[in-house]
Amino acid sequence: MTEKQGYKHFMQKEIFEQPRAVRDTLVRHIDLESGRVCFDQMDISASEFSNFTNIKIVACGTSWHAGQAGKFMIERLANIPVEVDYGSEFRYRDPIVDSRTLTICISQSGETADTLAAQREAIQKGSKTVAICNVVGSTITREAAATILTDAGPEIGVASTKAFTTQLTALMLLAIYLGQVRGGLDEAFMRYLAQEFAFVPHKMDLILQRDKHGIYDDLARRFYRCSDFLYLGRGIHFPIALEGALKLKEISYIHAEGYPAGEMKHGPNALIDENLPVVVLATRDADDPEGVTRYEKTVSNIKEVKARDGIVISIVTEGDQLACEASDHTLTVSPTVELLSPLLEILPLQLLAYHIAVRRGCDVDQPRNLAKSVTVE
Repeated sequence: MTEKQGYKHFMQKEIFEQPRAVRDTLVRHIDLESGRVCFDQMDISASEFSNFTNIKIVACGTSWHAGQAGKFMIERLANIPVEVDYGSEFRYRDPIVDSRTLTICISQSGETADTLAAQREAIQKGSKTVAICNVVGSTITREAAATILTDAGPEIGVASTKAFTTQLTALMLLAIYLGQVRGGLDEAFMRYLAQEFAFVPHKMDLILQRDKHGIYDDLARRFYRCSDFLYLGRGIHFPIALEGALKLKEISYIHAEGYPAGEMKHGPNALIDENLPVVVLATRDADDPEGVTRYEKTVSNIKEVKARDGIVISIVTEGDQLACEASDHTLTVSPTVELLSPLLEILPLQLLAYHIAVRRGCDVDQPRNLAKSVTVE
């Protein structure tokens, strides 16, 4: 399991394992025909799930970005307010948590010290906790009232890839389950979501196969000497911009920042010049009127960057025209439901970061000053 199997690095191998990992996590918990979700490690009843009045998500690093995307999923499908906290900050603000609060703790290893401390703080205040974790029997899973295991398999590279996409999968499944038990989702819509979800691993495969054509290496050759990158996204796409920026800075040591696209006028526009690559998440869900509006505003952001001589690399939906015409470079993903789009959008960002780091001669599996599992505060 831990051999590279012909790949140059563990990180590259793990990027390409993501369709399998997402598929395995998905089929473990959902009936793809009915769309109904069932979890087998839950010491929380359906009636308790239906009575929670708010949700806290606690996590660190990449898992925190997954939690930020999960907030959009849960609020949209279950109609329950969600707050996302860094594990390292949670207990220092005396959080308002009680028995009506569900706390979701996300950790690849299940041993992250700050997330574990946040979980214990929530339990001490009377909250039930759900662990989303990749390691059976880890501390966070043992102390949680419920566990959703991700089927990523061993992740050797320090920069998380397949753990992130399986966490997104688990959060989407939990969002569907909460909507299901709280009565907010009808049967037809659940079946529709399940059908769209079932196609995601294949769509991920299609994105990864494009790496063989050298498009990511070509972009890396063009941009690997840059000292700064800016990543932009709106709504559920903003956490993916954050994660894309984190991947680049972790493994290539290039300064990168993720920012909400709508906030460009409030400062970041000052950074834009002919030397700044700006990566924009500009996908669209044609079936979602709000998604179309967000897309149009994002295209406007692309034009703002171009008007200031910035270089734009856009992640776009196949068949798109507006964002493609406005951008210098585009990377395409297949169309899907907006809540599932993060699972596709992150793959081009991972591959771009990987190829840039390799071209810079960095150790992508063991970045300097970082550890796979942060077990000290």
